Amino acid sequence: MSKWRITFILLFCIGLLLAAWAFFVEPASFRINEDKIVVDTWPSECNGLRVAILADLHVGSPYKGLKSLRNLVEAVNKSQPDLILLPGDFVIQGVIGGKFVPPEDAARILKELKAPMGVFAVLGNHDWWLDAARVEQALASQGIAVLEDKSARLVSNECELRLVGISDFWEGPHDVDQAMQGIGIDETILAFTHNPDIFPELPSELSVTIAGHTHGGQVYLPLIGRPIVPSSYGQRYAIGHIIEDDKHLYVSPGVGTSILPVRFLVPPEVTVLSIFGG
Repeated sequence: MSKWRITFILLFCIGLLLAAWAFFVEPASFRINEDKIVVDTWPSECNGLRVAILADLHVGSPYKGLKSLRNLVEAVNKSQPDLILLPGDFVIQGVIGGKFVPPEDAARILKELKAPMGVFAVLGNHDWWLDAARVEQALASQGIAVLEDKSARLVSNECELRLVGISDFWEGPHDVDQAMQGIGIDETILAFTHNPDIFPELPSELSVTIAGHTHGGQVYLPLIGRPIVPSSYGQRYAIGHIIEDDKHLYVSPGVGTSILPVRFLVPPEVTVLSIFGG
């Protein structure tokens, strides 16, 4: 057999293995990713605050049904976060191999999430495409506070924060002024939203903003990057900790998939983010 045929067969087999990993192995996996950021304006009383970020659950996408959600909730509770944030996209309507799961069914499992400072949600574009009022009601009926352009005051021991939820940049009003209404000038503000594309418009008063939506591009190719990111800014806000104009953004790659049930070098995760002062 000639060398070029051997090379072709070898490359073909490697390609098949990588495709199998991307379609069947990695999307079915799940991890708790402990990460940390340092923010100069973060108060010492809240040093080390642990925030669990359950982004883009897309319950019903391949490998991410109700059984998987129960396992995820159990794992998050075992990680003992101080605060749990759900930055939207609870449902999925268009992914190959997926199955629509009513938001009411998912919410009945999510109500088991436990954190001393509470469990809070905003809606994502997929939730709006289905029925924003329905998804919000499903969550609220199970005791999960939905902060659509609203805020909540959080207190735990000496740590005092204002949590601001901003509605989806694509489909929601994303009224930042409304969300910030009644917040004192000296309050520490932690914000969360679904789509990070709103980040350039956010005021500097926000110490940290947490988002999802991008799935980290779902696919990362070494030397190339993330070919497809659902953002007007390309890879700029795709994943992780971004600092611009002294403002801090953290984007979680999330749990589920949309459009294609594929992930490659961007494993599904719940991020547990520890925030420290400078």
